[in-house]
Amino acid sequence: MPALQNFIDEKIRLPTPPAIALKILDAVRKDDESFDELAEIIKTDPALSARILKLANSTLYRLPNRVDSLTQATAFIGTQALKNIALSFVIIDGFQGAPQGSFDFDLFWRRAVSSAVAAEVLAENAGLRDRDIFVSSLLQDIGVLTMFLSDATLYTEVIDSKRISGKSTCETEKEKFGFDHTEVGCHLLTSWKLPDTISRPICYHHSPEPEEPYRKIARIISLADKISSMYHGTQRNKKSIEVHENLSSAYGLDRDQIDALIDRIGEKAVGIMECFSILPGKMKPFSMIMQEANEELGRLNYSYEQIVLELTQAKQNAEQLAIELKRSNDKLRELALRDGLTSLYNHRYFYEVLESQLLNSQRYSHPISLMILDLDHFKKVNDTYGHPVGDLVLRETSKALVRLVRRSDIVARYGGEEFAIILPETGLASAKVLAQRLRRGVEQQMIQYNDKLISVTVSIGLASSEMDDGEITRESLISRGDHALYKAKWNGRNRIEI
Repeated sequence: MPALQNFIDEKIRLPTPPAIALKILDAVRKDDESFDELAEIIKTDPALSARILKLANSTLYRLPNRVDSLTQATAFIGTQALKNIALSFVIIDGFQGAPQGSFDFDLFWRRAVSSAVAAEVLAENAGLRDRDIFVSSLLQDIGVLTMFLSDATLYTEVIDSKRISGKSTCETEKEKFGFDHTEVGCHLLTSWKLPDTISRPICYHHSPEPEEPYRKIARIISLADKISSMYHGTQRNKKSIEVHENLSSAYGLDRDQIDALIDRIGEKAVGIMECFSILPGKMKPFSMIMQEANEELGRLNYSYEQIVLELTQAKQNAEQLAIELKRSNDKLRELALRDGLTSLYNHRYFYEVLESQLLNSQRYSHPISLMILDLDHFKKVNDTYGHPVGDLVLRETSKALVRLVRRSDIVARYGGEEFAIILPETGLASAKVLAQRLRRGVEQQMIQYNDKLISVTVSIGLASSEMDDGEITRESLISRGDHALYKAKWNGRNRIEI
């Protein structure tokens, strides 16, 4: 949980919700069934009122008579349902202006709405009345969106790694972040003070054994997610088999009943997307998708062996393409994280890695140390030989530092003639030995420029998590390293201070 809390505190940068969203959130948190306050809030936004009435008259609710006012809508579908509808609209709208990048926001919300409709239909089919299941299923993957918006680079790695490894999204997220999107989503909605009936099922919708009393709801949301994947995902056949098996065993439905149910969900979802101003894309009834696939197979006059061979080749091509794409993305990310002059990691990457290494250090109770180095009298080098020679000295010193540290250490250009080295799993005693090796190695290095040999020295400030019994932060570790570096400069340079 500390890793997740630090991520929430340090990195989440979500779009600021409009004022009406905050008011609706406040109304949703209240347990009373009073309609008046909510109606007054909604009426201040005519567009929101119109969209709510449109949804109330949609196939999702199948009301006996057309409703033309919020009062009528409430009488038919209830105050709590109206709260959740309004909340769903403002949350989706709040994310519409988010930066797109490599993330397909349209696909994300198409899947979310399809999943919400599926959950509502499944709950109705099972005779389960849950007034919050629509919004819970709609927001079940809000953690994915949150993680991407907070660290697009790292989450792109999750997408690439998942494609290559075949692991689940949750498994890959835990490898990269230390937690998954279900934890982030649940934590986020809890921090918004939404009711547990909305937020808690999201914690368990990927869990094989959801916790009571949210087990039935979590399983319906999980199944709704698979149905949504049948319409919008890349593994339709696999998801179709899972959905048919689950619906057959859980509700005793035969194949025709299941196909009819899935088609009904698809038809409803298209209508509901219009209410949310979301384009359905090329979404078709699932029976039509399967019919087209069967017709296409019928037109192929291939032998069984040819089909298997082509499928195998296509799979190999797809895997190779995914590997090449990952390599290209890795190269681009690497370029973005490197300093242009020295090829060391840059200041931004240093901060990110130090944060993640500190979290690992705290999680496993292992030490971590930090060195901050500064070239002594570097201004004199620039003044004597010129800035191109100064750049040469920085590059050669950078190479020496990389050569002198261990493979697990991270060397970064901190700024100007300053460098920082992160020493994972390293206590103070080992860090001092390594710091002396670096200091001597730089001192002994002779940098050739034309017929001249130039030598430089470094002052080193050393800080370690072993120096504090409490929970040390990134900022406090850097501050201690800076202070130690200042002492080294003050005490004569070309030395190490702690």
